[in-house]
Amino acid sequence: MNLLIIEDERKTADSLKKGLEESGYVVDVAYDGLAGLTLAQKNNYNLIVSDIILPKLNGVELCRQISARQSNVPILLLSALDTKDDVVSGLEAGADDYMTKPFDFRELLARVRILTKRKDASHPELTLLNFSEITMNLNNKEVLRAGVPIELTSKEFKLLEYFIRKPNTIISRSELAKEIWNIDFNTGTNIVEVYINYLRNKIDKPFGKKLIHNLHGMGYILKEE
Repeated sequence: MNLLIIEDERKTADSLKKGLEESGYVVDVAYDGLAGLTLAQKNNYNLIVSDIILPKLNGVELCRQISARQSNVPILLLSALDTKDDVVSGLEAGADDYMTKPFDFRELLARVRILTKRKDASHPELTLLNFSEITMNLNNKEVLRAGVPIELTSKEFKLLEYFIRKPNTIISRSELAKEIWNIDFNTGTNIVEVYINYLRNKIDKPFGKKLIHNLHGMGYILKEE
């Protein structure tokens, strides 16, 4: 598996590269945000591990730009910033996980394995998902409803994919928070509601039939009315 490390502290970057390569990964390294973004756009990676405080382009903005290009690569952010606001801002920008410095390499390795396994585990042979008027192409990240192309960010795409893989099933907010953002829903964030609203505005609002339904006190369900 191919990983990208974006870290301006060369000693830390070299140590991570050595440890991950010894664990069987192929690792590229960038020492600033712009160089990391260039590599992320040029190559296909199974995971990006990025610091937040970087020269030229910080890690949060890096996440936003990668997500805006509909990349489905998971991102693990590393930072000495550890307040709830810092964590939430990173996750809202498109990161899949967040670790605070200093960290134990064994924990980082465990999270790397979880994130890369999560990307490849869900029906890798299936490239098209369909529900009602919606078609999702997992290869080129194209989404259509009634033949109309819909532009989704990476997180919106993952959220819709999760719904389509579990149609006509009640999905709680805590389940979505855990599966899509890898966070405890009790952190006080409204990130689930925010992204459900984003998705509805693109998937449901322009069309005559609502598919994403809110069940008060229970969660959400993808179903035909």
